[in-house]
Amino acid sequence: MKPVFTAQGNVLSSLGFTAAENFTAMQQGRSGIKKHSIPEFLSFPFYASLIDNEKLKAAFFPFIDNNNYTRLEKIFILSIADVLQQTGLNPKDEKTLLVISTTKGNINLLELENYGDFSEKRLLLSEMAKVIADFFGMKNTPLVVSNACISGVLAIISAQRLISSGQYENVIVSGGDLVSEFTLSGFNSFKAMSDEPCRPYDAERKGISLGEGCGTLLLTSNETLLRKAEKKITVAGCSVSNDANHISGPSRTGEELALAVNIALAEAEVGKSVDFISAHGTATLFNDEMESKAFFNAGLNHIPLNSMKGFFGHTLGAAGVIEAVVTLESINRNMLLPSHGFENLGVPAPLNIIKQNVQKEINTALKTASGFGGCNAAVVFKAEK
Repeated sequence: MKPVFTAQGNVLSSLGFTAAENFTAMQQGRSGIKKHSIPEFLSFPFYASLIDNEKLKAAFFPFIDNNNYTRLEKIFILSIADVLQQTGLNPKDEKTLLVISTTKGNINLLELENYGDFSEKRLLLSEMAKVIADFFGMKNTPLVVSNACISGVLAIISAQRLISSGQYENVIVSGGDLVSEFTLSGFNSFKAMSDEPCRPYDAERKGISLGEGCGTLLLTSNETLLRKAEKKITVAGCSVSNDANHISGPSRTGEELALAVNIALAEAEVGKSVDFISAHGTATLFNDEMESKAFFNAGLNHIPLNSMKGFFGHTLGAAGVIEAVVTLESINRNMLLPSHGFENLGVPAPLNIIKQNVQKEINTALKTASGFGGCNAAVVFKAEK
């Protein structure tokens, strides 16, 4: 099987429009979560991480047909364009595939009378993906991965398998979602939203803060696309599992996430030697409890761990890709970032939550995600020594 390398990545969020801008903001302890009053979304103020519309408009201005793309499509296009610019990859190459990760796609069009300037067809995830692929002149039909909150990690796993099996040489994985009336009202109906910025794993956590953004990562078997100054990092192991427990509530034991983690570690041949964990950490009562049990069951509760939701909010289908790109930045920079908002442990099994920036050698990292329907996913990134 071919090794699958991680090349360049992008993060487009309220903290910045590049991976470097976002990483710097996180190092400085800046969160994108703010208090917003948008009556057309919710009748009361809410905390979320929202991309500034004027900044987005200015960034997209140089592109042609500015008005022919939805807000989310513009975010995807900008993020993918940055990765293509960094690598010099020709998107029209027949050995290149686009994988789109999203949970809701252009769901905000439902809030516009007659879908604004767009047809009803644009609500289809497949149509949105086609529009994005066509913008770059891609030859292959894009693949859409939409599996609740593991969508981003699952898209990376799908890309790894497509490359290692020899079907493609390059796969651009791009995950994006918006904060909208639909998503806000949905999570509010579950009483899952916090009335303050979210605090993953903390004793005083009250629920999630939603966020919007896009993460893009190029996976490739072509080593010439890698930056010589950076580590050669592979997607060394991956796995997916399911709780078979509840449509929205996670497992109470964490056994199923632990299963996915152990399979990914075994495939990566790293044993329990992981330098840090980028966990899901939504700051809901049951998710964080489940994760603590899972990492304890997997024998990893001593490993430094963070959740990035305190910086970005929960970006749904974008979360796995955004957090993976930041994880890769951490490996390349040998820098652990804190779990923003965490103060005192509030989960039943002990965890080694990162509280401040830590400079240390990092060569292996575990990225996990869990979501509605009981889905779990785990990926191990490993730098060649």
